[in-house]
Amino acid sequence: MPQATYEDANLVLRLYELRREEKLRRARDWFAREFSAGSADELAEKYPTGSEENALYRMVISYWDMAASFLVHGIIHEELFFETCGEGLMVWEKVHPYISELRTRRKNPLMLRNLEKAATRHIAWLSQHAPGAYEAFLSLRAAQGP
Repeated sequence: MPQATYEDANLVLRLYELRREEKLRRARDWFAREFSAGSADELAEKYPTGSEENALYRMVISYWDMAASFLVHGIIHEELFFETCGEGLMVWEKVHPYISELRTRRKNPLMLRNLEKAATRHIAWLSQHAPGAYEAFLSLRAAQGP
């Protein structure tokens, strides 16, 4: 892997600045603490279109899919991204149980594709560089609930 550049560092800092924006920070906090859906039906029931929670949900998943697109398309240094943007993996873990169902319903196989690709690569990177870290992350998530 090539050396990270100042441009990579600046992009990571810009992504961090965006995460600090008040509305997105509130959405991320809600998502991490309260969001839980195991199916597309449960998602629609608990967070219906037009609700504040649906807006928070969409804000978080679209932010992380956008950030993941930088990785997937080679715009940002992979290792630097994984070392500084671990929250995206948590987001993927919360949405992956029902994403296939949503993709089918919306006839959009591209929905959150970047987030999925980035998470898959992040898991492989963790397995190589920090064996057991992903499993520990999953255990901690399970113990914390939603």
